[in-house]
Amino acid sequence: MTTLITNIATLVTNDPTLGDGSPLGLIKDAALVLEGERVIWAGPAAQAPAADESMDAAGRAVIPGFVDSHSHLVFAGDRTAEFNARMSGQAYAAGGIRTTVAATRAASDEALSANVARYLREALRQGTTTFETKSGYGLTVEDEARALRIAAEHTDEVTYLGAHIVSPDYADDPAAYVELVTGEMLEACAPYARWVDVFCEKGAFDGDQARAILTAGKAKGLHPRVHANQLTYGPGVQLAVELDAASADHCTHLTDADVDALANGSTVATLLPGAEFSTRAEWPDARRLLDAGVTVALSTDCNPGSSFTSSVPFCIALAVRDMGMTPDEAVWSATAGGAAALRRTDVGRLTPGARADLTFLDAPSHVHLAYRPGVPLVTEVWRAGVRVV
Repeated sequence: MTTLITNIATLVTNDPTLGDGSPLGLIKDAALVLEGERVIWAGPAAQAPAADESMDAAGRAVIPGFVDSHSHLVFAGDRTAEFNARMSGQAYAAGGIRTTVAATRAASDEALSANVARYLREALRQGTTTFETKSGYGLTVEDEARALRIAAEHTDEVTYLGAHIVSPDYADDPAAYVELVTGEMLEACAPYARWVDVFCEKGAFDGDQARAILTAGKAKGLHPRVHANQLTYGPGVQLAVELDAASADHCTHLTDADVDALANGSTVATLLPGAEFSTRAEWPDARRLLDAGVTVALSTDCNPGSSFTSSVPFCIALAVRDMGMTPDEAVWSATAGGAAALRRTDVGRLTPGARADLTFLDAPSHVHLAYRPGVPLVTEVWRAGVRVV
């Protein structure tokens, strides 16, 4: 069964060869043809082939489903009090994670799974069709493994983050915790995960510890990602590029050498503006990265402490307003950029062979995502050729 979707005001394909020659591959007055869960044709509506059934997009814009490549959804409780205190003048530090660790350990499997499902439904309503999520709020062998098992019930993009912070149980012996993370905990967690991550930051793990953790993960078949250079300058970005990490995430404090390393490597710089918004921190300089030729992704960093948002459109608006991105660049980074950060070629684009993940906007153009911040423009979402919103 084939489906023709026509009367699309603006189609974002993320393939310059299909459209106007821009990175977004824009086609005006466009159409798509789907077969099963795949796109089989994209182009001008006037040239659309026949299909078994048709649908009128009614002059709306259609973009690829957002690819949210960084989130922390396996948790319990919230950190309202911490947020309130921070908005009243207290500084943000990595230690607040311990509050969520305690609540997560105390929660049942059913409660944790329901929480993940809740926030994924919330994200889906806002156009996100592919999402990564991490462990990191258990910090024991049993709790990290169950977090990943629960995450794997909801997505294929699962990340082992036993190295979120040093477990409170090992506060006096960080070396022993690194040994646990690279040994028994890794053995228990690797079967559920695709990725290994580490928070390489003052107050979390230093460069040597991060290298040991990521190297051990690679030896078990997990590919690296790195929480890098969020709170201050540090070795995270350089380490990510050296180990061919798929992404270095945050990238707020960068030296020229960090930018050069990203530009000359295959590691994506994933920017997380929700974190800067929620902590009143310095914004990442997306313009500097883009002008250097770095591949940039945008993601929500949805977590209960520093970025409690599941809205990619909100992050797009922040990136345009405060990080020097154009609307085109922000939309590309939230779709194709996110796919690159997950090393996926089947999502983040609407070209023949891609998965038919479509987000319809109540607007004639993708630019409205930044032009009309806070307005719920997503009216319809399809995943793998099936309407889900």
